[in-house]
Amino acid sequence: MNDAVLARLKRRQLQLSVGCAATFLSALLALPLLNYFLPDQMATRMGGFPLTWLILGVLFFPFVWVIAWVFIRRSMALEAAEVLELKRNRSTTT
Repeated sequence: MNDAVLARLKRRQLQLSVGCAATFLSALLALPLLNYFLPDQMATRMGGFPLTWLILGVLFFPFVWVIAWVFIRRSMALEAAEVLELKRNRSTTT
């Protein structure tokens, strides 16, 4: 039974990892695409910087931190849920 629980936890964490990676890659690929398709809007100056540099230099790092924070919180919640389920299963079998 422990192997099944571990396999389920690994599968859920893999899904979480793929989701976080997809979010990161989407944001990473969006910037060049925005520069290509919307060059005038991306060249707009905000705070003395072109929007492209503002996104890349200022906003991208907090976005990455948020992804990491979400990943850690959800990963810990998945592990806690599995531990709770194991405790419930043990109490019902004894």
